[in-house]
Amino acid sequence: MEKVPMTVRGSKMLMDELKQLKTVDRPRIVEAIAVAREHGDLKENAEYHAAREQQSFCEGRIKEIDGKLGVAVVIDVTKQNAGGKVIFGATIDLCDEETGDEITYQIVGEDEADIKANMISVNSPIARALIGKMEGDVAEVKTPGGIRGLEVVEVRYIASE
Repeated sequence: MEKVPMTVRGSKMLMDELKQLKTVDRPRIVEAIAVAREHGDLKENAEYHAAREQQSFCEGRIKEIDGKLGVAVVIDVTKQNAGGKVIFGATIDLCDEETGDEITYQIVGEDEADIKANMISVNSPIARALIGKMEGDVAEVKTPGGIRGLEVVEVRYIASE
């Protein structure tokens, strides 16, 4: 099975969610099912069916997270010796050559990507164009509006908590 890169923060977030699901949500749902069963006829018991649906979702999510953590390779960018190159986990300050706009992105795993938080997937066109570049380099990124030139202003290897 192919390994998937994940930041330390991404791994911690998944482990925290898994702990919540197993130690809080699962027992609460089991209790709700038990209480609903006491109300008698299960065919027309909306509480029972809602609790079973929650249980199904919870167990599915636990399985999904276990699977993701099983194939994850956790990469701590602060411990990498990248010599100034853009790598997975790096935070990059960029300048759009056309508009002069500056933007900062962090390259993260697929599940961690959140464009609103300026966290882009390692598989995104921008990240793929940036990987291996250094300060002063220009990455040519194919966008729906054409090719954009993004100059790498600064590359930082900071822990993302």
